[in-house]
Amino acid sequence: MMNIGVRNNIQLAGKNVTVIGAARSGVAAARLLARVGAKVFLSDKDTSASDSPDVSGLKRVGIDTEFGAHSDRIYDADIMVVSPGVHQDAEIVKIAKQNHIPVISEVELASWHTELPIVAVTGSNGKTTTASILADMFMHAGYSTFLAGNIGIPFSKIVLENIDRAPEDGIHVLEISSFQMEHVYHFRPKVAVLLNLTADHLDRYPSMQNYAETKMRIIERMAGEDRVVYNNDDPMLRRLTKEVANRIPFSLGHHSQAVFRMNEEKIYDESHEIVIYLKDMALPGRHNVANFLAAATASQIFGVPLDGIRHVMKTFRGVPHRLEHVRTLNDIKFYNDSKATNVSSVRVALNSFSQPIILILGGRDKGADFRELLPHATPHVQLAVVLGEAADRIEQALFPNIPCKRVETIESAVSLAYGEAKPESVVLLSPACASFDMFENYEERGDTFKQAVRNLRRPD
Repeated sequence: MMNIGVRNNIQLAGKNVTVIGAARSGVAAARLLARVGAKVFLSDKDTSASDSPDVSGLKRVGIDTEFGAHSDRIYDADIMVVSPGVHQDAEIVKIAKQNHIPVISEVELASWHTELPIVAVTGSNGKTTTASILADMFMHAGYSTFLAGNIGIPFSKIVLENIDRAPEDGIHVLEISSFQMEHVYHFRPKVAVLLNLTADHLDRYPSMQNYAETKMRIIERMAGEDRVVYNNDDPMLRRLTKEVANRIPFSLGHHSQAVFRMNEEKIYDESHEIVIYLKDMALPGRHNVANFLAAATASQIFGVPLDGIRHVMKTFRGVPHRLEHVRTLNDIKFYNDSKATNVSSVRVALNSFSQPIILILGGRDKGADFRELLPHATPHVQLAVVLGEAADRIEQALFPNIPCKRVETIESAVSLAYGEAKPESVVLLSPACASFDMFENYEERGDTFKQAVRNLRRPD
């Protein structure tokens, strides 16, 4: 059994390390392990994973692989690294632990090989937007900023690229999911940003409490001068961070300890200096005000000047696949919100529009209660176009309050929505589900939607 109890004593050179999963994070972990001298074996039960461009070249750096099944060789290991997609209760994980093989996440592994400060952003919604805003604020202040994690860039890839030349002014900004916190031991951010907690991934976790506790592992090892930036408007976060000594709130209401405060017109700081008028912010919506406040609070801890915070608030226009305007055709606006993989995200999207909406949703069910959409959808949604594995449950939840039509593909959903929409309407892809029944990830789903929208032609 390999002892990983003391981070500074961990030596991977010459050790047998199994990596489970050949998606981006697994391949990045394998490459980092090979670089530090480990004997790496990568295993994926999906045969098609061997065709991935990320897998090519692994043999050249001494990494053995297998595809199509997990052989018993995966247990001939001193340590096992699992990709986020591997369920924490998977049989291979249970057997590894029974054999006293430490099981760690890719994020945990990467954190062992960098001394740069980490700012980690988590929450059920808004992670990608907030992490991207925060990275922009750091870059504007002159930091060498590395954005990675659940945003689609493996932390291990960034650490490997900087392993011999980490800049003194470097900082890691990580988007962190609950999956990445399932197997952590030493992962310790300098600043953790906690955005919100709403029902999500209940197909993977037995309860909301279990999901929330897994999220909160992000702050378990924080101490000393570390800081926790949390959303005081979220009752569960208030409760779960109550005993944290160094916590700093942000809020859309008033909080005497908030670094930045707001009223109906503007955001201002503790000295009452105006940061920005709300009408001048690049991204609309109260949810984005909260994202900006969270990022500004975290960046202020690192000394980002007010001018830099203000500049990003005025210029940051969002991230792909999150309420992304794709096209306006015949006065019909098309929006790609493929990253909305839970009901709470779809509620935010629906509340961002006052126009009639044709809503495209569906995919792999994550245990959500789709009935929660009704109070937000009933005023504006004229039609729900449903598809994927969750289509039956969505239709049962929404119909007859909202008319529903079934389709088989994103392309047919776009075509149907365009035919049903009237001028000044919005066609919104906001799925409320994971993408894995039909696509590799939410990015592929969003790109497919965008291409289908671009392929639409004006009527003769």
